Amino acid sequence: MSASNAVTRGVRVEVESRLVPERTNPDKGEWFYAYTIKISNEGDDTVQLVSRHWVITDGNGNVEHVRGPGVVGHQPRLRTGEKFEYTSFCPLPTPVGTMEGTYQMIVDGGGGFDATIAPFFLGAADALN
Repeated sequence: MSASNAVTRGVRVEVESRLVPERTNPDKGEWFYAYTIKISNEGDDTVQLVSRHWVITDGNGNVEHVRGPGVVGHQPRLRTGEKFEYTSFCPLPTPVGTMEGTYQMIVDGGGGFDATIAPFFLGAADALN
């Protein structure tokens, strides 16, 4: 399992990733990873996650940018002290890779910022042996 943790303007983004063996098929060049993200508002302002930008890099160095509204069909609004957690998935054509990115946040009362999703590793337990 891999993890990352970043705080931007009071928004903490924690990630844990893991291989999903039952959906992975190395013979076909398919590795399937799940990642669970917890977004916590530790700041003073109410914020809303409106969109995401992922940078996914496979083991061959190929980079894919994924952008879209919200996360898993939600655009969570978080008051001070509130959290939102979800699990999503990432297929890769290689046994290792990385993910990182940003969540575009809007602050109640105006303004916005990009909350950092720190890089995390996607890799089978034996991928680096």
